[in-house]
Amino acid sequence: MITTLLVIAVILYLALQLEDKFSLPSPLGLIGLSFLTHFLFQQVPILTGDTEHFAELVIFLLPVLLIADSLELKLSDLKEHGLSLFYLAVVAVALSVVLAIFTANWIFGQYHLSVAAIIVLFTMVLATDPVSVVSIFSKFDLPHKLKVLAEGESLFNDATALIVFVFVGLYALGGGEITTAYVTETSLIVVVGSVLFGFVIGLLGIAALKTTENRIAEMMMLIITGYGAFELGEHFYTLLNIFGAHFHTHLSGILSCIVATITIHHLMTRSIEAEEARLDDDVERIQEEAQNKVSSRNIIFYALGRIRISIEERERHVRTKEDIQLLALVGNTILFVAMAEIVNLSLLWHYRTEIMAMFVATTVIRALMMATFAMISNQTTRMTSVDFRWWCILTFAGIKGGLSVVMLMMIPATFEHLEMFKAVVIGVVMLSTFIYSGILLAIIAANKKSFSREVEEEDKSH
Repeated sequence: MITTLLVIAVILYLALQLEDKFSLPSPLGLIGLSFLTHFLFQQVPILTGDTEHFAELVIFLLPVLLIADSLELKLSDLKEHGLSLFYLAVVAVALSVVLAIFTANWIFGQYHLSVAAIIVLFTMVLATDPVSVVSIFSKFDLPHKLKVLAEGESLFNDATALIVFVFVGLYALGGGEITTAYVTETSLIVVVGSVLFGFVIGLLGIAALKTTENRIAEMMMLIITGYGAFELGEHFYTLLNIFGAHFHTHLSGILSCIVATITIHHLMTRSIEAEEARLDDDVERIQEEAQNKVSSRNIIFYALGRIRISIEERERHVRTKEDIQLLALVGNTILFVAMAEIVNLSLLWHYRTEIMAMFVATTVIRALMMATFAMISNQTTRMTSVDFRWWCILTFAGIKGGLSVVMLMMIPATFEHLEMFKAVVIGVVMLSTFIYSGILLAIIAANKKSFSREVEEEDKSH
């Protein structure tokens, strides 16, 4: 275990050094160093060693990654860009699956995949990795609206892809009949139920936070809220059965976790803003008292005490957010080390044609979806307008991640094409991590001045 800890710490240290000194995004550095380490250890697993245990590890670490990414989103941004994010994270995913159904036979014709199998396969490679996107964007001065679109889409996209995968793909793969009524009813129940459930858990979390001024306790409660929403959402039917309702309704743990975190973050932010407003009032009050010949020492001391409390609360919340981000960074390092261990190079080489075909197909489909979004958004003021540069960013922000492998582990072991699916999914994850990240860096570097002007214009407008 000590060796494992040392390996993870060294990889993270070197990846951060590469990021600081050479602007290499940490996901690229982490995955490259993880593979190098795995090779140097002569392919001896130090974490998992197989896809099943890797999936368990992803599920264990996924909530903290979601919490960290959700803390980057503000409710005001979601309100302003809600329609755009809904199209990108929901409509675009649904349209991509439909398009995949009609084009999959061109790629996998020799396998004679059923519609259910096509849905299962494509939803796995439609799920994006918000950690990689946030990591890349955090190092560059990009327009806030573009960041909200890319980071918000990558976050909510995971929930949509998983819902389609479980409640449509696996349901049909198990013999269930897909009808318009079933899809509509299930989607509404899962989405609305997950949002409401996450909101309630978030309210409970903020109520618990008000009982402490300890920074570590505050961080623990934030983790408890996110993990609690995730776990209880995934096992919602158990709660129903406890209260005598005999249902087998599953909610989306991912969506519940995101909503709970955004709720608690929003209320925390409102509290800080209220304290800052009171702080300004207290400063003004002190200034007025200082100008009086006969000033009240009690009033000044009271105001100074309020100012101290406000500053301490703001600093505590900021440091809590930084602590969560550190945990997420460590968790992400562990995932990349584990991913290097599960890659079977001989299997990937055997299915190299299918992997490349799927990678190209999903890239083209995503590009078409982003182009459709650009055309629609540019026709209405209710959505964020997207030009060619932004279209390029949104297209290649679709980096795949660990959730795709988790979904892979949900497929029944008796499924005849499981080996091919494993190779394709892991291969596409690897290719997107390196190729998409490299293209994103090139696009950002080539348009650095244009993005800087847009940032200045945003600052002036605010």
